[in-house]
Order: sequence, then C-alpha cells, then structure tokens
Amino acid sequence: MSGEKNLNELIANMEPVLNEGEYVFTTVESTANIPRELVICEMKEAEGITLVLPKKDAIELALKYEYVASWITLKIHSSLEAVGLTAAFARALADEGISCNVIAGYYHDHIFVSCDDGGKAMRVLGGMTKSE
Repeated sequence: MSGEKNLNELIANMEPVLNEGEYVFTTVESTANIPRELVICEMKEAEGITLVLPKKDAIELALKYEYVASWITLKIHSSLEAVGLTAAFARALADEGISCNVIAGYYHDHIFVSCDDGGKAMRVLGGMTKSE
C-alpha cells in the first residue's frame, strides 16, 4: 500500500491531529531497562540512543530531558518518496517562529513542536490545508 506523492494533495489533505500529552526526547546508552511499549520512537546515533517518549514515563524512569514537546500527526498516508511536504510545513512553521522536529513513519509524518507552540502550530498547519 503506497502513500500519496503529489505535494498539492498531501498539503490539501494532511489533516493535522494534536495527540494528547507531553513528549520528551532523551538519550540513553542502553534500552535494556526501558519498556518498549513506552517508546514512541528510537534513533541510534554514534553518541547514544535517542528516545521519544511521554514525559510522565521519562519522569518515572528518571530519564533526563530538556525539550518538552507536543506531538502532531499528519493523518494523510504520505509516501516515503514524496518530495516537498516536510519542507512546506517546516517553512510555514519557521515563518511563525516555531521549531519542529520531524519523524517519518511508514504511514504518516509526525511533528514535534514545543508544548508552548502546539496550538499555534495546529493553526498554521490547518491554514495550509485551506490555502492550497
């Protein structure tokens, strides 16, 4: 099942959804003591393993973090080969002074923005779907 590649279709139908809760990025040397069901995303880097997980779980696990984020999911099934979607929404968010951290899943793009910017980011993304 391949996803959408047409940029105009992607933007017009991206349907951003703000997931409940607060999320953090943390880094660990090992995931041996981290319950897998708590982890939203994992990225192995030379310096350590980056995990994205709910803030409440990071606190319970005594994991250090600096950045607390809102998690927005674009509900359209975007192709991993689609060109320009990330650039389009990142530019729109940047124009409003909103930093974003993007993770592409097989079906959807996921955007993490500062909790302080979650509502504003939703308005920006929603405005994109109306203007295309």
